[in-house]
Amino acid sequence: MLEDVPRDPFADDPNDPSSAMGALDDAEPLTASERDEAITDLADVEVFRSLLEPQGVLGLVLDCPECGEQHFFDWELLRGNLRQMIEKGQPQVHEPAFHPDPADYVSWDYARGYVDGVIDTEERR
Repeated sequence: MLEDVPRDPFADDPNDPSSAMGALDDAEPLTASERDEAITDLADVEVFRSLLEPQGVLGLVLDCPECGEQHFFDWELLRGNLRQMIEKGQPQVHEPAFHPDPADYVSWDYARGYVDGVIDTEERR
């Protein structure tokens, strides 16, 4: 199932800078409710992508509670992270987007509102 997850750019690199950090601790498995939430999020991302990508949206911007900055995720990276969370209990290590144009990304709340608007429009027909 993880075959669609982007490959670690330092995999098999003897000069991997993270090797100085030592081995990572095994992740704690997700609780049943955390797993259910991640599965729901993954389904939401698929719907968001199907409706927003044709409009030119490249992905989502998420506020990081740890660093206080915004992180830009393209659809594939977001999808891969959620799938890895479901299977491994932690997201994959990834490179941040390089100079993303904020106009190409929307927030989770915007995406949710857009989907709700599309559903409401379809129900009125």
